[in-house]
Amino acid sequence: MTSVMHSAAQDQHRLPTNVKPVHYDLTVKTDLLKWSFEGLVRVQLQVIQETSQIVLNSREIQLENITIVSSTSDTDTEQRPSSVVLDAALERATFEFPVPLPANSTAVLSIHFSAPLTDSLAGYYRSAGDENTEVYAVTQFEPTAARRAFPCWDEPRFKATFAVTLISRIDTINISNMPAISETVLDPDTISDTSSIYSWLTSKLAHFFSRDAVRTDRWKITRFETSPPMSTYVLAYANGNFQYLESSYTSSLSGKTRPLRYVLDCTRLMVPKLEEAFGVEFPLPKIDTLVVYDFDAGAMENWGLIIGRTSAYLCDPKSPDMRLKKDIASMQCHELTHQWFGDITTMAWWDNLYLNEDWNCDALFLSNSFARALDLDAMRASHPIEVECLDASMAYQVFDALAYEKAATVLRMLCRFVGEEVFFKGVSVYLKRHLYGNTVTRDLWEGLESASGLNIPSMMDNWVKKVGYPVLTVTETQGAIHIRQDRFLQTGKLEPEDNETIWTVPLKLLTVSQQGDVNVNGSILLTEREITIPLDGAIQYKLNAGSASLCRVSYPPERLAKLADDAAKAQSIFSLQDRMGLVDDTLALAKAGYCTVGDALSLIDVLRDEKDYVVWQAIGNNLSTLLSVWYEDPEIGLFVPLVKRLGYENQSDDPVDICDLRTLAIEQTAVCQDPDVVNVLTGRFARYMETGDESTIPPDLRWIIYHTAVYHGGINEWEAVKKIAEISKDPSAGQAAIRAMGATQDPTLIEATLNYAFTGARDPDVPWYMVGLSQNSKARKLLASAFKDNFAALYERFTDNFTLQRMIKLPFERLSSEDDYEKTTRFFEDKDTSSYDLTLKQVLEGIASRVSWIKRSTDDIKLWFEDRKGDYCA
Repeated sequence: MTSVMHSAAQDQHRLPTNVKPVHYDLTVKTDLLKWSFEGLVRVQLQVIQETSQIVLNSREIQLENITIVSSTSDTDTEQRPSSVVLDAALERATFEFPVPLPANSTAVLSIHFSAPLTDSLAGYYRSAGDENTEVYAVTQFEPTAARRAFPCWDEPRFKATFAVTLISRIDTINISNMPAISETVLDPDTISDTSSIYSWLTSKLAHFFSRDAVRTDRWKITRFETSPPMSTYVLAYANGNFQYLESSYTSSLSGKTRPLRYVLDCTRLMVPKLEEAFGVEFPLPKIDTLVVYDFDAGAMENWGLIIGRTSAYLCDPKSPDMRLKKDIASMQCHELTHQWFGDITTMAWWDNLYLNEDWNCDALFLSNSFARALDLDAMRASHPIEVECLDASMAYQVFDALAYEKAATVLRMLCRFVGEEVFFKGVSVYLKRHLYGNTVTRDLWEGLESASGLNIPSMMDNWVKKVGYPVLTVTETQGAIHIRQDRFLQTGKLEPEDNETIWTVPLKLLTVSQQGDVNVNGSILLTEREITIPLDGAIQYKLNAGSASLCRVSYPPERLAKLADDAAKAQSIFSLQDRMGLVDDTLALAKAGYCTVGDALSLIDVLRDEKDYVVWQAIGNNLSTLLSVWYEDPEIGLFVPLVKRLGYENQSDDPVDICDLRTLAIEQTAVCQDPDVVNVLTGRFARYMETGDESTIPPDLRWIIYHTAVYHGGINEWEAVKKIAEISKDPSAGQAAIRAMGATQDPTLIEATLNYAFTGARDPDVPWYMVGLSQNSKARKLLASAFKDNFAALYERFTDNFTLQRMIKLPFERLSSEDDYEKTTRFFEDKDTSSYDLTLKQVLEGIASRVSWIKRSTDDIKLWFEDRKGDYCA
């Protein structure tokens, strides 16, 4: 019964398959002066079964002049629909035709469409730079917004080829996925001459222009090459007064040279490596990256035309801000990988979104993606990687740390188990079998199975199809260790129904012999609830070597202390990944009640002489978590000696990790209110205010200098930072200033920041104001209250794009009292939460978890600090 009901619900939200698009001939005219667009789409269809109905996706666009020409072996029949039904809820248009379309025939459906260019950040929308001097229109179609730009089959499984033509004013530039093959200025004397170069466009131009209109305004037509088969969500085009840089790369497989625009070095170096890794050449003739002011996501992997936000991509090449440069490189590499996973081979539906994903550099991956995946998946309100996704609103909700970070973590775990060479061989098999096609999970497993000879589905299905991940509890016996797996929840409270899944866990057992020899056994799999493993005389051991598997490991207190001592040694037997994993696991386990917060703080304390940035980053993230929950108590002052040792200035010969560690230490000690660091940072901003000389504010210290100046300053500092947020030409400086405005301790200025954030800020900036305010202990309750007061307007502004999920999360994610939980629950009781239900459940569970943690661990933390009076900042 369940499967039948699921199938019926699925059918309701999926388009019929009796008709399939094969090719789109899409013409779009953009008028940036009138903020509007109109177009003509001609779709070549394959009619699978006889039907008198055509059902496709359409939303908020005007449709007219609808015709279909049906072709059989002996005749062509043209007809218009006898009825047109628009379903706003399902975002569909249904055309009923008098004469049925025969099975196994072809047809061409033609529709004129028009709509205003709005600032919705979805579909085909408008964007304007500073003071509206840079005006353009750009697309963002993922996951289900192509239907807001033109009528289409807006589901990933309906792949088709696209021939795009863009008509625009003569002083603008048109770009799309494919290279332009011609660009022609419209001539009023030949516009209706069927023998002219316009003959192929005569019928279209007659709709878009009169001869007088062409004489009055100057227009041009840009035609683009036809694309390979692709899904609508990776189609892209844009019109505006763009500037560009250009380079090229040479394919490592074929020797072909392809042009590149923007983020050039990263793309030039990365694409040949991806071709080699996957064994599949990039199939398009070029790769562009377009950077725009107003964009909903950080970036989007449109095939051959990556589009990203200025704050995520732009950086002064001479800037010493290595953290920003690494973020940009990581972003671009992620989108380039999507050119294969997602664009060439595409998931059949959004419940298999993770099939598009990749993973980043290993140590940084652990501190970012791995940690976020484990945090979110430790909630009851989590969801499987492969989650039921019936409609468009759910599709927006599943773009989270589980679809991205957990999926990447699971693939990394599998790669570590089978070996990198075998893994990429399997991935290559998968890609080659499904070029230009749509896939489901089984297809990837079969590719990896053929390369490894292992039963990959048996090992991996529960990781993808079940919610959660395990905690491995270790008990020591004579000469052996006993390991039990249970689902890990951040609350630590397991009901029987929470703990039904048994995962197949690669244990990666590291052991140290009496002679000091280190061995890692990567072949042991935990496939049952419990297992006992002999240690064969080893004097030290650690599970999950290299933090390769998606799990937490809970050791006896005595063993944890020994692990900490070995991790702290100058020549530690443990890798960066091992030390990071120990830090992250211990605090997460303390939150869930498996150990005390004192145990976690003691581990961190032992690591005070750690040298590597990524380990300190893990320490800093965990201390920030404690500070956020117990925000009226002191933060442990481990970073002060680092600032004294490293100073404030990056040197030209400093390794990248030292520069990053210096920045991290300054940020942490400033947030901890160390008086020496605060004096240095506020002094630098004071000199900037007096002289306007930005050299006193290095790019990598912008945020913490702005933050510290606003925190300790008054109206003058706040106004100065607000001005930077509004007029800075450097997007990273502007974003740093936006976040810093929320640091003010003045209630009047907190109110001013809230008012500006919700009523005066540009749409893409609103979440960043909320981030800054949520980090301020004096502002976070006011933020939640102001959000509720402005909810109706905010929901209207941000509905149906990715920002909505962040808007629901940010005002509440740091609240930690029972009163907060009750007020938040009551506020949403009478709201239609269907478009953000999953996020709301996670928000409420997060508050409840922090409430429980405070009750359980406050005395423990106080006792730990009392035992170490004088060692840490107050």
